[in-house]
Amino acid sequence: MAKKEKKLKKEKVKKERKPSYIHEVKEEMKKVTFPSAKEVTKYTIATICIVAFLVVFFLILTSILYWIKGAL
Repeated sequence: MAKKEKKLKKEKVKKERKPSYIHEVKEEMKKVTFPSAKEVTKYTIATICIVAFLVVFFLILTSILYWIKGAL
């Protein structure tokens, strides 16, 4: 009877074992939603516009500071 009890305990341990890392990653990847092509285009254009605005802003700021420094 001791062998049967050990076998049952081993089966319980196998059932209670945590899922593997790869299995968990697969399950999480099923929940991921990727943006559509239209959304990616919209976000790309917005990013380029913001970067362009910042470039112009800092160029103007730098020019003003050089002008002030040269006036002194």
